[in-house]
Amino acid sequence: MRVSNPDKVFWPDEGYTKLDLARYYAAVFGKLEPYVSGRMLTMERCPDGMLGECFYQKQAPKGLPAATPTQIIRHANRNVRYIVGGALETQLELVNLGCIAVHVWSSRAAHPRQPDWMVFDLDPGSGEFADAAEAGLLVKEALDQLDLTSFPKTSGSRGLHVFVPIVVGPDCDDVLAFAKAVCERVAAAHPSVVTVEPRIEARGDRVYLDPFRNSFGATVAAPYSVRRRAKAPFSMPLLWPEVKPTLVPSDYNLGNYEKRLAGHDPWEDFFHSRQSIEKASRVLQRI
Repeated sequence: MRVSNPDKVFWPDEGYTKLDLARYYAAVFGKLEPYVSGRMLTMERCPDGMLGECFYQKQAPKGLPAATPTQIIRHANRNVRYIVGGALETQLELVNLGCIAVHVWSSRAAHPRQPDWMVFDLDPGSGEFADAAEAGLLVKEALDQLDLTSFPKTSGSRGLHVFVPIVVGPDCDDVLAFAKAVCERVAAAHPSVVTVEPRIEARGDRVYLDPFRNSFGATVAAPYSVRRRAKAPFSMPLLWPEVKPTLVPSDYNLGNYEKRLAGHDPWEDFFHSRQSIEKASRVLQRI
């Protein structure tokens, strides 16, 4: 597939171009594909890379290749035709449109209100990943008590994402309610470290536990998604022992991804680990 303006520099400090971004996604698509296949995508278009402005777009633009899969989703006030991920050609077309990151739904087009993962977004008020790592381990401890296996990844920015693969069935509103209850439980137990305070000015340096990525139509950066940040980092799946204060998220980037991805896949069991949040909800009510 032809990349438009392939020599356009997206990361001036590092010298990475639009073609470098396309080559990255072509190289890692075998790992990315399971997390985007059949899922609605929201575009974050940054046609000038790090130098220009970005804008979000849900509606599939005109002029896409005829074979690009799409899905119409009914929202409160309108219908939106989303691009649906799963094909390398689609991913490269997104690069052509200036999309650096890959923002995905937690559900698939076949069952848009029934997610197959739950996600916790940990955003450190201090801006330091070390704080997100500390909070992430507290979230893991809470999920362990509910007998829920969880999978961490760098957000690709300063934070941490914790994913829980779940059995398809519960409505996204029920998944959100459960995620909120977990966040509130962790925040109550560790109020000096984490918070569920929606007002940014009230959080201080604490880590914000955000359950709202589980809302209908909300998105999260997919595993292996590149981010529009200095050094061109990507969202790296991790093993829990790797979640340490000394970890530097930008160490996973367009310049060294081949070495990192050549090893063991830390999330190889992700889609074989689907769990019931209904069972976990009953456990949460007892403790």
